[in-house]
Amino acid sequence: MAAAGGAEGAGGGPAPWAEVRALLPCAEEGLTLALSGEVEGCVLPLLRRARALLYSQPGPPDAAAAAALGRLSDVLRDYSWEKLNAVPWREVGKGWRQVYAYGCLFGALAEVAAGRPRAAVRLCDLGLLLGAAVLDNVLARLVHALQLRLPREMPPRGSLPRVEGERPFQRVRPERPPPPPTVQPEEAIPHLHCPSLEHFRDNYLIPERPVVLDGVMDHWPCMKKWSVDYFCQVAGCRTVPVELGARYTDEEWSQQLMTVSDFISQYIMDENSVGYLAQHQLFDQIPELKEDISIPDYCCLGEGEEDDITINAWFGPGGTISPLHQDPQQNFLAQVLGRKYIRLYSPQDSENLYPHESQILHNTSQVDVEDPDLVKFPNFTKAAFQSCILMPGQILFIPVKYWHYVRSLELSFSVSFWWS
Repeated sequence: MAAAGGAEGAGGGPAPWAEVRALLPCAEEGLTLALSGEVEGCVLPLLRRARALLYSQPGPPDAAAAAALGRLSDVLRDYSWEKLNAVPWREVGKGWRQVYAYGCLFGALAEVAAGRPRAAVRLCDLGLLLGAAVLDNVLARLVHALQLRLPREMPPRGSLPRVEGERPFQRVRPERPPPPPTVQPEEAIPHLHCPSLEHFRDNYLIPERPVVLDGVMDHWPCMKKWSVDYFCQVAGCRTVPVELGARYTDEEWSQQLMTVSDFISQYIMDENSVGYLAQHQLFDQIPELKEDISIPDYCCLGEGEEDDITINAWFGPGGTISPLHQDPQQNFLAQVLGRKYIRLYSPQDSENLYPHESQILHNTSQVDVEDPDLVKFPNFTKAAFQSCILMPGQILFIPVKYWHYVRSLELSFSVSFWWS
C-alpha cells in the first residue's frame, strides 16, 4: 500500500494530496454541507464530524484519520442508500441524494489518503450515478483529476475467467446468430441526405414519419475515434451500470455495477454471456466521450432547451435486443459502430401490438417480433411496419410514441437523443 497522501499515478509517482485538496474549500467553514431538503437530525452531526476530520491536519489525513473518515463514509452511504431505495426514484428527496454524494466524497478522499486511487474513482462514480451534485460538482472534478493519474487500460485479449460460483447468462441466440432480415422495398424506411431544417420539419417531424438521415454525423469525432480499445483507454476504470441478459423482459435480466473494462472482458470478449451497457448518464459521467458527439441540429425544432435533451448510450455485443416498445419523446438514434435491425410500428396500431397490462411495462409489447405467437396474438398480423438495417454513420428519426424493435447484428455502439 502506498503511504498516506500518495496515490499511484500513470508513471508510478505520487499524486500529491495538495492537488486533490485544491478542489475543496480552503477553510472548514467553506464546506457548507448545504442540503436541498429535510434529512433526519442524526445525519448532520455525522457530516460535520467527517468534515472536521478532513480539515484536522494541515497535510493529508494520517492513517488513523483516513480510517475514521472511511468509516464515517460507510455509515453515511449505507444510511442514505436505505432512503434512496425506500420509495420510487422520482420520489427520493434531493437532500438524501446529496447526503449520499457527500458520503462518496469523504470516502473517496479517505481512499486517496490511503493510496487507493482506483477505489476512490469507484466511489466518485457511485456518487455521480446515484447522488446529487454538491460543492460545484466536486465529484466530477475529483474523478477527472484522479483518472489523469491512473495508467490507461488496454483492452483484454480473450475472455477472462469468471468469479467462482457466478452463474453465466447464456445467449438466447444460437452459436451462429441469424442473418439480418431482408428489408423489402415496400417496408423500407426512406433515406434522406442532410435535409434542410424546413424540409425535415414539414415532411417528417410534423407528420410524424420515420426517416433515416445520411451524412448528418459524418463530421462527429466518434466516427473516427471510437473502438473497444478507445473505450478501455478513456473509460476503462469507470464504474457504470450494465444490464445482464439479452432483453429487459427476460426473467433472468438484472442490472449490475462494474467497470467498463470488466464489462468489455466479460460481455464483449466472452461469447458465452450477454450484457448491455445502456446508460442515461454516461456522457455526463464521462465528458471525454460527450466531446466526440454532437446534438443533431434538427433538435432545435423542438420546444425545449438543449439542456432538456436526454442523451443515452447503448453499447453491447450482437444478439442483444430491445423488445418492441414506445417512448414519450422524439428520438434520433445515431449508429456509431456496428449494424442494427430496426422495425417500426405506428402508434395507431397499438391495439394490435398487445402492450403489457402491468404499469411498469405498459409501453412494451408482449409479442416477440421476429418469432410471434400468432395463436396468442392473432391481430399482430394486422399491424403494418417499416424496417431498416441501420448502418454506422446513419441516424434514424423515430417519431414520438412510435413502437420500435431493435436487434444488434454485431458489436454495436449507438447514441440516442430524446427530445420534445
